[in-house]
Formats: sequence, structure tokens, C-alpha cells
Amino acid sequence: MERVIVVVVLDYLKSHKLISPQQHGFLAHRSTVSNLLKSINDWTVAINNKHSVMIAHNNYAKAVDCVSHKKLMNKLQAYSITGDLLNWIKYY
Repeated sequence: MERVIVVVVLDYLKSHKLISPQQHGFLAHRSTVSNLLKSINDWTVAINNKHSVMIAHNNYAKAVDCVSHKKLMNKLQAYSITGDLLNWIKYY
């Protein structure tokens, strides 16, 4: 059931352009590795073009476990995810 929900919600978010192109986690063919590779490429291009590069690293270990469920529900509602689907996610 979870896989069905993920597919439906991701399709909805993608079709309504609600997911940033910079999003790498939790998407097919994108991961922390693809994010790092893209970042290294961007930094290399900037340095080769004699631009400065400033990098800030944040460690969001277990960030998903710390998400406020109330804020998540509000965000989903703002994206027009409501009704039975929202209730299923809420009680999951």
C-alpha cells in the first residue's frame, strides 16, 4: 500500500511542479550520491571559470524522523492533498 501511495503522491507533485529540480533524496535515479556528483561538477565548472566557491555543509541525519507531523499535514494540504489520502498518511 505504501508503494502505491508514494507513486501517486510523487506523480501528483511532479505533474504540478511542486518538487524542486534540486531535490535528490527520495526520488528514483536521484540520491545523495547524485547530489554530490552534481555539486562537484558545479564547483569544478565555477573554479575553472575563475569564480569563487563557498560551501556550507549541513548534516540532517535522521531528519525525516524529526519532521513535525502537524507541519507535514499542513504542507500536504497546501499542496491540495486532502481527504482519504491525507487521512491515510496522517494515521500511518
